Amino acid sequence: MPDDDIWPDPKTAAANKAQAKSLRDQARAGGLRFEAYLPPDLADWLLDHVERGHFVDPAEAVFVILGEHQELEPHTDLRDELFRRLCQAAMDDPRPGISHDEVVERFQKLGTAPRPAPALWRKVLP
Repeated sequence: MPDDDIWPDPKTAAANKAQAKSLRDQARAGGLRFEAYLPPDLADWLLDHVERGHFVDPAEAVFVILGEHQELEPHTDLRDELFRRLCQAAMDDPRPGISHDEVVERFQKLGTAPRPAPALWRKVLP
């Protein structure tokens, strides 16, 4: 699967950048709302944390997690160490590896297979 199937085409990327630039002043004044899609495994992880009371709702989770990411941004040494540990854990994983061709085949199937409609979180108003 070529990289252009994964990343937005240049026109879409340029439009996204232009939209970010045009929203900057308004977002600085009033914040930003956006829709986010989470793949099934990540959605399940997040909903589990909401059910356990770690987050009030998915929006709070995004707020907290992005805030933590922002706080770590200047600490490249910590981010690099975390990345090294994640890579090492993947290399140390005793499960059999997956060939590049199999990964490509799986992604192609995912890209063409029909997807069930995603669940939609609705904010509960008091």
